Amino acid sequence: MHPKEERTLVLIKPDGIQRSLMGEIISRYERAGLKLVGLKMIVPTPDMVEKHYTLDPTWRQRNGEKTIASYKAKGLTPPSQDPLEISGKTLENLKKYLSAGPVIAMVWEGAHAVAIVKKLTGTTEPLTSDVGTIRGDFVIDSYEMSDQDGRAVRNLTHMSGSIKEAEWEIRLWFSEKELIAYKVIHEKILYDVNLDGILE
Repeated sequence: MHPKEERTLVLIKPDGIQRSLMGEIISRYERAGLKLVGLKMIVPTPDMVEKHYTLDPTWRQRNGEKTIASYKAKGLTPPSQDPLEISGKTLENLKKYLSAGPVIAMVWEGAHAVAIVKKLTGTTEPLTSDVGTIRGDFVIDSYEMSDQDGRAVRNLTHMSGSIKEAEWEIRLWFSEKELIAYKVIHEKILYDVNLDGILE
């Protein structure tokens, strides 16, 4: 597969929709040169949310370890030292969060789509996301605050973490017939090797 054919999944979560940030989020990815090839609104069930986050069998362990490391890096005490206990609570909170209202599911295509979307979106925790990223610019939530409130961190979007994860997630949220193959004008500039045809 050529890098320009790479695809990734993005979900705009209920808080992104309630705050009317859909257009802002979509425009960030469009302006980078990515192409939207799949789009739909859905209210996911808790079971679908659980399936989404556990497609990768290592997710529970990785999520718990990442949360513990984030707490320690900030000089805070994690709510538990057991990664699976932490990720179990995280999953229950995510199921409540994502099934609370409509979610917009999107598939973006373009060169290094997974890495580009991750760069534009920011880190999972909005507090530590850089200014200029979606989460850094529009969210003030943190792990510490969400843990004290007993809820998932509100960070507007979900994005695939790797090419393999993107493949799994896209198959879960979209059928092949829901993904549209088409061309946009700016692809001539982004991907034409010789930039032929600019001058008449």
